[in-house]
Order: sequence, then structure tokens, then C-alpha cells
Amino acid sequence: MRAIIADDEPLLRYHLDQMLADFYPELEIIGKAVDGEEALNLCLNKKPDVVFLDIRMPGLDGLAVADALKKSDKQPIVVFVTAYDEYAVKAFEHEAADYLLKPIDEKRLAQACERIRQRLKEREESGVTAGPDIEIILKQLSTSLPEYLHWIRASKGEDIYLIASDEVSAFVAEDKYTTVYSEQGQHIIRTPLKELLSQLNPDLFWQVHRSTIVNVKRIQKISRGLTGGVTVVMNDGRHYTVSRRAASMFKSM
Repeated sequence: MRAIIADDEPLLRYHLDQMLADFYPELEIIGKAVDGEEALNLCLNKKPDVVFLDIRMPGLDGLAVADALKKSDKQPIVVFVTAYDEYAVKAFEHEAADYLLKPIDEKRLAQACERIRQRLKEREESGVTAGPDIEIILKQLSTSLPEYLHWIRASKGEDIYLIASDEVSAFVAEDKYTTVYSEQGQHIIRTPLKELLSQLNPDLFWQVHRSTIVNVKRIQKISRGLTGGVTVVMNDGRHYTVSRRAASMFKSM
């Protein structure tokens, strides 16, 4: 049996490859893709039995790739990889096509491998090469995915970290990147603040300045200066200036 791994994070591709070697040694990894377009080309050219698809990738996302694979003469079994909370994927948890939640749990991966084996056995016995489940899963995913990020993939040096969004104290825009302040320390992401804001829960994350987004659950106090200026003091002791436009959000506090 042959498989392809598609994820834009090299560390996650590597870890999944190593874990599959332990839990599914008979599954040969014949290719790895860094984005959706490369994943689709690999699938069409190499025709794998299984493809592990990250949902969020540059260009074509995992959903678009899976949608395109419906037209393939050899439709692979699709396992979606997602950084969203588990409630978002319960709608398709018991379907033949599976999902893996980041960071990947060994027990959950073992279950997914067993489901893949069973599905491949059913295909071999029935002679059917195209699974009927992908379209159903795509519909469930498109309607059940949460609107907001629950995990932040950030870097420090050469290492990549997965940080739960509720652990983040603030996002601060720098010249060419955004600094993430959290319980795990200080990390860097390259997502612009404007794009990041649209992916965060507005009930928890407020943009208090053009360069700063804070987690309101981690605000310790609001300080008002003699001249009327407002500053938020976070639980980690950091202070952030609130713009005049954003100060109205704190008037009732």
C-alpha cells in the first residue's frame, strides 16, 4: 500500500512519516507535498492508495485537493489533518475517510491506521477503486469547520511549536513578522496581523492598536493616564498602548 503526505510544515510532515513507520510499516510513503497543488499533482501522477491532507495549505487547501480527486480514476482514501478542536470533526468521525487532530496523538493515529486497513481490504474484496465517502466528508467539513483558529503554528529558531490560541497573551506586529507572546514564551509567525485577526474569535481577541491584538481573558487591568490615554496590562506583566479608536471598547470597564 502506498501513501502521500501533504502538509506545509516540514516538522509535521517528518513526525507523521515517523509515526506511520511505527503504526503502519507496510504503508510506503511515496511522496510528500508542501502545498495543495503539489499534493494534487503527486496524487494524479503516482496514484496512491491513501493521502494524508492538511486542511490549511498555501494555494489549494486540503478540501480543494480532495474535491479535485473525486474526478480521479483511482480515488485514494483521504485522511484529513487539522489543527481544529475535536468538536469540529465529530460530524465525520465515524465515516470511512478519517481525520487526525494536530498535534497527532499516537492512540488516535493507531485507530486511523486500522480504519485505513479495513477500508483497503473492503476495496480489494469488492474491486471498487473509488470510495463513495469523500463527497460526504467534504460536505460535512465545509459546514462543520469552526470559524476561528484554535492552534497557532509558530517558530523559534529552527523549531516549530504548536500553541493553543487560548494560551496566547498577545500578537504584536513587527517589520516582517508577528511576535506571539504566550505561556510557552515568545515565538514568531509570518501571518500579517490583519489576516490573523480574521481567523481569531472576536469575543476573545481584540485589536487594541494597529500593531497589537490582545487576549481579553489575559488582561490583568486597564490603566488610564492623566491625559486620557489607555494602556492594557496583561497577566504576564507586559503593557500595550490602546489607540484612541480602540479605547471605546474599554469605556464600560
